[in-house]
Amino acid sequence: MEISFREFNPFDIWFWLEFETAPSPAEREYVEEVFNAWFYLGKLSAFNAENLQVQETGVDLNYLDYDGDRLRSALMAPMHNMGEFEYKECWGRCWFDLGMSDLIAVDALINALYRLSEEYVPLRRLLVGGVNEDWPVADRSAEGWGD
Repeated sequence: MEISFREFNPFDIWFWLEFETAPSPAEREYVEEVFNAWFYLGKLSAFNAENLQVQETGVDLNYLDYDGDRLRSALMAPMHNMGEFEYKECWGRCWFDLGMSDLIAVDALINALYRLSEEYVPLRRLLVGGVNEDWPVADRSAEGWGD
């Protein structure tokens, strides 16, 4: 799976997937479940780099003294919005407002999509951000998004 980044606005971003062939209903369900799970974790501030105590500790987690005060004092970092997944031929896309979630969220999504592509749904490419000339997107500000 090739991964490319284009214009990146975390408050107005499209994720584009190019499939090897037009995705079957089952393949669509797999992909949508990955994005839905990712978004729900994001809504719950799971991608908050202010509190990565386990990651920062390293490999030896035996008897880790987890700091509850640090957890409670971390600012919320929720994702704000997710659009409906859309398909056109061998392409799929979904719009997000990543809100205050930290960019570790994008790494987590890429890791999940890579493994999905290797095991279940062959993906040719993931494009992060930007638009495709042959598949226009609506102007969300004109539609009242973010009001």
